[in-house]
Amino acid sequence: MSGLIPYLLFPGNAAEALEHYRDVFGGELQLVDYASAGRADGPADAVAHGQLSGPVELAGADAGADDDAVQMSGMFLSLLGTADASTLTSWFDRLSEHGRVTDALQKRAWGDYDGTVTDRYGIRWLIGFHDEE
Repeated sequence: MSGLIPYLLFPGNAAEALEHYRDVFGGELQLVDYASAGRADGPADAVAHGQLSGPVELAGADAGADDDAVQMSGMFLSLLGTADASTLTSWFDRLSEHGRVTDALQKRAWGDYDGTVTDRYGIRWLIGFHDEE
């Protein structure tokens, strides 16, 4: 059994977003469209369910007619200490592309590194690691 897996509803661009996350984090991506899932509450080619399995696990779909798309307020998806410093720094940089850095990835007074970024899909990330020196 794995831990918490965020499930994000996108405003019609779930395939693009989940493919981007696969490119950033690696792993295996499975996508099922509305037609294959027997859903009629959106376009047949919309994503009914997507699952990224790997070092970072995410699930998502295109929001249905009665669903709200994800809006990040008052929270981050945290990747604190989930990989080595080089990998986490790379993920921060990749998520920053066409996104917005809120707080640069930097060494803090307590000795650890962290930073926050909102990616191109509006998802907020907190990324950090212990000093490896």
